[in-house]
Amino acid sequence: MVKVIFLFLVLLSPSAFCQVEFNKMVDDLLAHSVDEVHTEDLNLTEDIVLLDAREKEEFEVSHLKNAHWVGYNTFRRNALEGISKDQKIVVYCSVGYRSEKIAERLIKMGYKNVSNLYGGIFSWVNEGKPVFTETHKPTEKVHAYNEEWGKWLVKGEKIY
Repeated sequence: MVKVIFLFLVLLSPSAFCQVEFNKMVDDLLAHSVDEVHTEDLNLTEDIVLLDAREKEEFEVSHLKNAHWVGYNTFRRNALEGISKDQKIVVYCSVGYRSEKIAERLIKMGYKNVSNLYGGIFSWVNEGKPVFTETHKPTEKVHAYNEEWGKWLVKGEKIY
């Protein structure tokens, strides 16, 4: 039965197969140690703070609308100035690993309503959702981290 489903996905829907493989990779990569929000459930019109846990050069290529850059290797507590510990916060990165680690740190710092964006900006863009430049203009460009990770970004223009 598994072989039939696999064959069905490969022959009839290569993009669905890629999404299944992507989700498996993300599931295996994450510790699932913090609340997760999926892209279809993220409402950017809500009163939330989006934190981008990628490095500055990734953020500068594109990011989710109104996201605040906090970085990963360069993350510092002062990047959270002005954000209430009760504020709803969603952290994202490329696929969810770095953002999960930053979300864990935020929780240890006393932030109470923190979630990780499952699948990160790759899922967001793969679902056809918009990303923006630092001048708030829509763009197709997405920093794909490196060629190994870039294979999971199936839409948008990959930048390395």
